[in-house]
Amino acid sequence: MTFDGPPSAGLYVHVPFCACKCAYCDFASFAGLEDLYTPYVSALCAQVSRQARAWQGVTFVSLFIGGGTPTVLPPASLAQIVASARAALRWAPDPEMTTEANPGTVTLADLQALRALGINRLSLGVQSLNDDELRMLGRIHTAAEAVQAVCDARAAGFSNLSLDLMFGLPGQTLARWQATLEQALALTPEHLSLYALSLEEGTPLAEHVARGQLPMPDDDLAADMYTLAEEMLSAADYTHYEISNWARNSAGDEAREWPMLACQHNLLYWHNERYLGLGSAAASFDGEQRTVALARPQAYLAALAADNSIIESAETLSPDERLDETVMLGLRLVRGLRWDWLLARTGQDARALYAATIAEQQALGLLEADDVGMRLTAQGRLLGNRVFAAFLR
Repeated sequence: MTFDGPPSAGLYVHVPFCACKCAYCDFASFAGLEDLYTPYVSALCAQVSRQARAWQGVTFVSLFIGGGTPTVLPPASLAQIVASARAALRWAPDPEMTTEANPGTVTLADLQALRALGINRLSLGVQSLNDDELRMLGRIHTAAEAVQAVCDARAAGFSNLSLDLMFGLPGQTLARWQATLEQALALTPEHLSLYALSLEEGTPLAEHVARGQLPMPDDDLAADMYTLAEEMLSAADYTHYEISNWARNSAGDEAREWPMLACQHNLLYWHNERYLGLGSAAASFDGEQRTVALARPQAYLAALAADNSIIESAETLSPDERLDETVMLGLRLVRGLRWDWLLARTGQDARALYAATIAEQQALGLLEADDVGMRLTAQGRLLGNRVFAAFLR
C-alpha cells in the first residue's frame, strides 16, 4: 500500500563536511576531509542520476541541502549539485530550495552566488548570540558575525531566512535566553527553529559536563525557557506550527492550512510524505520502504565507485508501523492530526485503534482530543517524546 494523494516528494542532500566539529554534535559530519569535497560532489551528481528512473513519476516540491555545513563547499560545487538535481528529477514550478549555512563560512559574495543559483531559503545555524556560549558549543563564529551574516543574506536578496537557536545550555540563565531571543527577533527572520540541548554520549560537551567542568543542564529551567519563547514569539506575531518551529505571520495565512513561511520541506517529514536522500547517511522514504545510506563518506564514495549498493540499512514498514509513524510525526505539529486525514491517508481508524492510549494521555494532561482530531497540549509539547512513545504498538 502506498499513500494516497499526488505523487510529490522532497529532496534532501547531505553534505557531511564541517570546518570544525562542534562540541555538542553527534551528527554524521566530519572535519578535515577537504580532499573529499570534489569527489563527493561528483558522487552526489552520479547518485541523483541513478535515482532518476525510480523517482520519475514523482514531482519534487522542495530541496534541502543540509549537513554538516554545506557552505564549506564553494558556491560552484553547490551549483553543480543543484543543476544535476534539477536536470535529473521532475520539479514543481516554484520549489522551496533551502541550504543550511554556518555564519562563519559565508561571505556576501557567497550568499549572492547561492541566491543566483536558485536557493530561495537560507537556514543559518546561529545557535547563540553570546560569544561565551558559542565558544562552549565549539562554534567557529561570533555573535557579531552571526548578525553580519543576516545582514549579508538580506543584501544578497534572501527574503526567507531561518535562524537556529539552542537553549538549555550549561550555565545559561533565563535572562540570557530572553536577551538572545530579543536580539534574534530584532533581526526579523521569517522563521525560527529553537532546540533544547541534548547531551549526546561521546561528544566533548557531554564529557565536560560528566567531568564537572560544566554544570549539568537544568531540565526545569529549559522548560521555562521554552515557555518563555512561546510567549515572546507569539507576542512578536510568529505562529508556533511545530514543536521546535515558528514562522512569522504573513498576509493571508488565516486562509492557509500552514503559515506561508513554514518550512515546506520539513512539513513533508512531519506528514510522513515521500523524500529522497542523496549522500552519505541520507535517508529516503518512498511511502513504504525507508533506506539509509552508508554513514562515512569514504565508504559511500567507494561503494558508488565500485557500482555497489550504498545502503547501510533498509526496512519495509507494515501498515501498522506506517500508521504509528504518521501519528508520532504528525503530533509534532501544533495543530495536531485530523481523524479524517488519518483515515484517508492510512485506511485505518486511528481514533478507535488508539482509544486507550488517547484516554491515558488525556488523563495525564498531555493530549487533547475531540471529534476533529488530536493534538498535544502545552504541557504535552514539553514532554513530547513521552507521548510519542505511548503510540508505539
